[in-house]
Amino acid sequence: MARRVVDAKGYLHIEQKIEELGALDETIASPGFWDDAAHASEVSKRASNLRDTIDEYNEAEALLEDARAALELAAEDQAFEEEAADALDALDALLDRLEVSSWFSGRFDAGDAILTVNPGSGGLEAQDWTEMLYRMYSRYAEKKGWKVRVLDLVPGNGIGLDKATIQVEGKNAYGMLRSESGVHRLVRISPTDDKKRRHTTFAGVEVLPVLPDDIEIDINPADVRVDVYRSSGPGGQCVNTTDSAVRLTHVPTGIVVTCQNEKSQLQNKEAAFKVLRAKLFELEERKREEELEELRGERMENSFGSQIRNYVLYPYQLVKDVRSNIETGNVDAVLDGEIDEFVLGYHKWRVTS
Repeated sequence: MARRVVDAKGYLHIEQKIEELGALDETIASPGFWDDAAHASEVSKRASNLRDTIDEYNEAEALLEDARAALELAAEDQAFEEEAADALDALDALLDRLEVSSWFSGRFDAGDAILTVNPGSGGLEAQDWTEMLYRMYSRYAEKKGWKVRVLDLVPGNGIGLDKATIQVEGKNAYGMLRSESGVHRLVRISPTDDKKRRHTTFAGVEVLPVLPDDIEIDINPADVRVDVYRSSGPGGQCVNTTDSAVRLTHVPTGIVVTCQNEKSQLQNKEAAFKVLRAKLFELEERKREEELEELRGERMENSFGSQIRNYVLYPYQLVKDVRSNIETGNVDAVLDGEIDEFVLGYHKWRVTS
């Protein structure tokens, strides 16, 4: 166990993190730091993440010392054996978490994510499936203690959702949710089929990083067409009664972004530009470095044969990831947000493949 603690100090780069945190703390304490609220928030979040990792490592060292002390005392009094075992169990679990955290060392992994679900082939079924996935990811984020901001919910034609975009804010949100990029396939008895036949439907999930302010994306205002319209989704007193929804069209690339779930047109426009920046950055990265896989996984058609995960509700119950081969028969729990096994399983498969 002592070896694992020493290894953790290395792969977590604790010394470098301590130096970086010291520099950030100096920046935070400098005059005028809070004049730029957005930049200040970003720096503070980075400092908080560093401090959390350092504190967790310090906790691991403390647990190791507690276990050693209890084992020494156990030689004279067996009552301390249980205390030593408890400390070692807690240390083992903590080191597992730290090891997982070390997997997310990419440029944007520690930051927030923009997750979008779009229906694929399957008509009304695909719209219903899109809403089910939207709920699954929202519940997963809640269980992780992450904050979810709904950016865009477009109701389907009579059932489900035609699109769902959320911003997930929390430590390693983007790094972890990258596992979900791709096509998700559902097999079940259709609730919209009077003959109760089995249907197969698809939905695509896209995950992009929320870009920090120091990433410069040159967007010429003349290249962006801004349309405003009345929100079609559920909302508060003002959302559905004013032209608060915003649609951005980036003319040179044809990228279209919509946002309609904030109360004001200004808020929706700001959120939409955040998504547009992320999409344009991804496009430039693909052109320059051909590293699309690192940003959201391979783009595939939302149809049979391209799925990353199968969710079978009939004739048996099974959820299986086709990449990591992790599976479970507890479909209800998965659809209620219990997907940590699949998220972490994918990343373990990725780093060991």
